[in-house]
Amino acid sequence: MSIQRALLIIADIGGYTRFMTLRRMSLAHAQGIVAHLLEAVIDASQGLKLIEVEGEAAFFYAPHSEDQEALTAGRAAEKAVAMHRAFHTRQREIVTLNRCGCDGCAAMNNLKIKFVAHVGEVATQKVKRLSKLAGVDVIVVHRMLKNLVPVPEYLLMSEPVFRHAGERLRQRARGLRLELEGLGKDQAYFVNLEDIAEIAPAPQITWLGRLRVTAGVVLRGIPCVLGVKKPRRLPA
Repeated sequence: MSIQRALLIIADIGGYTRFMTLRRMSLAHAQGIVAHLLEAVIDASQGLKLIEVEGEAAFFYAPHSEDQEALTAGRAAEKAVAMHRAFHTRQREIVTLNRCGCDGCAAMNNLKIKFVAHVGEVATQKVKRLSKLAGVDVIVVHRMLKNLVPVPEYLLMSEPVFRHAGERLRQRARGLRLELEGLGKDQAYFVNLEDIAEIAPAPQITWLGRLRVTAGVVLRGIPCVLGVKKPRRLPA
């Protein structure tokens, strides 16, 4: 086990509230699309190490030395913007080209993504080929997901991350007092991703593109439709 400083980022997909009532096929397609979106986010996380996929969230970290902390933490917004763009690019592709009309596919446009970022000390544990992070700061970044940020898509930064953010980002950010369960109150800052991110235009519509995307959604949902794989509850 080794202890080191690290930037911690969680990308969390949310936006569904009624999927437990959907028919099996709709739920299967919805989960397949969420997986596609999560893969796009992970592919866009250059410079970050994926520690774990936690349901519909991805937990990343970037270890660094103390003298590199300002540089690493200062790039948290850059990483969030890149993953936000990848999420919406893939989402727009699926919404535009997918020809399935089930409830799950029709509601894909409701999905949103949010990010929380924190800097602190972590202990890295390795069990066979798996790596896990432990420590109080790992708990902190997960507790940050429970907040009262008033916008659906945001980057929520702890005080150490905000301190190293660029001047323009700090000017756009708004303060927020967090109540971290079991840890007390802490100061954080959030920025609305709509203010700092750009979304790629919708893809060109072609029959081949529609066939590719629709087939991908349908094929990925087959195990759940057939009962081979049990559908999971989707994010609220």
